[in-house]
Amino acid sequence: MAVKVITDSTSYLPRALRAEFDIGVVGLSSLLDGVEYADDAEDYEPFYTALAASGAMPTTSQPPVQEMFDAMEPHVAAGDAVVGVFISSRMSGTHSTALLARDMVLEAHPDAVIEVVDGRSNSMELGYAALAAARAAAAGQGVAEAVAAAEAMIERTRFLFVPATLEYLRRGGRIGNASALVGALLQVRPILTVVEGQTDIFAKVRTTRRALDTIVETLAADVRDKGGLGGAVVHHIHEPAGGAELAARVSEVVGVPVQSVPIGPAIGAHVGPGALAVVYHTVGPMRKSG
Repeated sequence: MAVKVITDSTSYLPRALRAEFDIGVVGLSSLLDGVEYADDAEDYEPFYTALAASGAMPTTSQPPVQEMFDAMEPHVAAGDAVVGVFISSRMSGTHSTALLARDMVLEAHPDAVIEVVDGRSNSMELGYAALAAARAAAAGQGVAEAVAAAEAMIERTRFLFVPATLEYLRRGGRIGNASALVGALLQVRPILTVVEGQTDIFAKVRTTRRALDTIVETLAADVRDKGGLGGAVVHHIHEPAGGAELAARVSEVVGVPVQSVPIGPAIGAHVGPGALAVVYHTVGPMRKSG
């Protein structure tokens, strides 16, 4: 019995990695001015162009339960097990939908083996957890080992990001423990992170440049103190030039190429254009808070 890994589109796993490790992806979507935008689209430009022209706040929809069912059931019908690793349950109902879909599959296939993991984050912090499970599966390990690999990866990752504004987080209700910063952006430039599945404050500095310096310095210190680098990626929200510049800088620090990966509508709608982020994992576990 093989193990098949499924995640959701907010992992923003590069398509080459999905193909290499046969990772299934279920998609979220965002609705803006009556138009639906797929989070797993090849091109995010139409969404961000519409967002810039609109005064409305997009709404984000989790995958329909039927889509989640359809992502799981064929694997089970073929005799395989399924491990699903999904966006934090404190950020989206996607995890709950996956549990519901699992129960539906089990009604049709009572002997099925399906495990659903709360990824406790999004973007490549979620992606690295799903990838860890998929690597375990590709190595011939079982369901328990794949789940354990995902859970262990969650303890070895850090996600640091600098929003251009907190307005999108505030309006979207996804600001978590960073709510204390609302109204203070004229005085500080926050570095945000994800702790226990919700947005939190990592540090407060005066400028975006200092924020990026702090992120790179934190990465270097973690790599030095936590057994070395496992992997790193830069994210940007409709800021390709800034993403490329940050990726080049991180690559120089860690000594390996680092990819700049765009973030789609489901997360971009709640963080806002202009944000830059670094997600990385170390060989050993780390403290998530600043």
